[in-house]
Amino acid sequence: MMTPNLSFILLLPLLGLGLLCFVPSDKTCLIRRISGITVLIPFILSIWVYAAYDHLSGGFQFVQNIPWVVPFGISYHLGVDGINSLMLLLLGATSFAAVLISKSVKERVKEYYILLLITVIGTYGAFLSLDIFFFYFFHEVATVPIFFMIAIWGSARREFAAMKLTLFLVAGASIALIGLITLYLSSGLQTFDLVQIQAQMASHPMPIYVQDCIFILIVLGFGITLTLWPFYTWAPVGYGEAPTAISMLHAGVLKKLAAYAIIRFAIQLMPQAAHTWMPLVAVLAIFNIIYCGLVALTQRDLKYILGYSSCSHMGYIFLGLACFNTIGLNGVVFLMFAHGIMAALAFALAGYVEEQTHTRNLDELGGLLKCMPFIGTCFMMVAFASAGVPGFANFVAEILVLLGAWDRYPFLTVLAVFGLVVTAIYLLKAIRFGFQGPLNPKFSTLVDASSLSAKFPYIILLALLILVGCLPTVILTHIESSTRVIARSVS
Repeated sequence: MMTPNLSFILLLPLLGLGLLCFVPSDKTCLIRRISGITVLIPFILSIWVYAAYDHLSGGFQFVQNIPWVVPFGISYHLGVDGINSLMLLLLGATSFAAVLISKSVKERVKEYYILLLITVIGTYGAFLSLDIFFFYFFHEVATVPIFFMIAIWGSARREFAAMKLTLFLVAGASIALIGLITLYLSSGLQTFDLVQIQAQMASHPMPIYVQDCIFILIVLGFGITLTLWPFYTWAPVGYGEAPTAISMLHAGVLKKLAAYAIIRFAIQLMPQAAHTWMPLVAVLAIFNIIYCGLVALTQRDLKYILGYSSCSHMGYIFLGLACFNTIGLNGVVFLMFAHGIMAALAFALAGYVEEQTHTRNLDELGGLLKCMPFIGTCFMMVAFASAGVPGFANFVAEILVLLGAWDRYPFLTVLAVFGLVVTAIYLLKAIRFGFQGPLNPKFSTLVDASSLSAKFPYIILLALLILVGCLPTVILTHIESSTRVIARSVS
């Protein structure tokens, strides 16, 4: 079997970006086609990478390592294991659906797709990089365009949302950068190569006070992006006012990039510090689950409900990270994928509702299932997935997290289960007021997603949720090949 070349996943969107620069701005159809093709091919390649990965051998595979700045130990080092191969699949599906859904953008189309492709390239690069320097570089490449996309194509409060989101993310990225530089200096290897640093830390761990310092900086910095309580307040307004594609990518994928960084750079490299500080993170995770869920219960704006819901669900990821066992870490990575697909689909559906009705206020909606049966049915299924109903990927992920947490944090686990009840309540409320009941007369002429091309992006995401929910071993075998090693290094 031919070995996948990981560089193609980066180069093809970059080629599409270059082509867009030479396409006239008024050729919107051509711009959309180029953008669609240049995210579809990496999606197909990510499926190939995932299928070709040998989970029995484990470790990093399809590695490419080219020295770049030798005196500082910086290299173009790519590779995948059972964790980031799944994240590539998440990004491929989400970015392809996001580009298809972006047909509603009518103004400054060329600039919109250029910025969207830059975000996709940066996210692919960060997930693929085994060099800490390039990881951070690509992370910033993915983050910077978001400010402009919200400020230009966002909703009514777009300037405020763009500024608040950017200030929080810049603060978090700066804190994380200090931690990563400290890690580079403290390793004594004069290299940013993650594989070499992992080998060094396994045989010669850093002093505990150094571990504590680096661990806190990395978890706090990336925790802000992952909406750790109480640093979550930027997310609901950011997602609520962002254009649909950015809400999908940020809530679905970029937040998972932060969780991925915490696993790679904090927990795996500094196990002693993890045992010291992660119990505190587990407590904060419960605040994420319960507090953000209760706030979502009070909201009347559909996208703000989804925004607070996303923050609430990140609590389960933090709780799973604090377990230090294979089943908990399996649940974390599984939930990163399941929530990513579910959040992207939820924001895509909310964006469609807003585009058709020009409102997100539940008090003004009602009965939409009568005029938009496909969109309404999809939203109901997303709500079931988010609430942990069996048959969807989220159920498997949350069960694994709760089982992993039970031995170490039984009381916190009980509270986390209560969070699922709160989730069901606010999502059923959204269905009741938005899609059930009498139809508002002014919405009687609304158009449903009726053609196959209009339904296609929603079908892709929903099919993944159901497929993985019914056949969890499709990804569990891949995940465990890597999480087992991490759990062994932390225990």
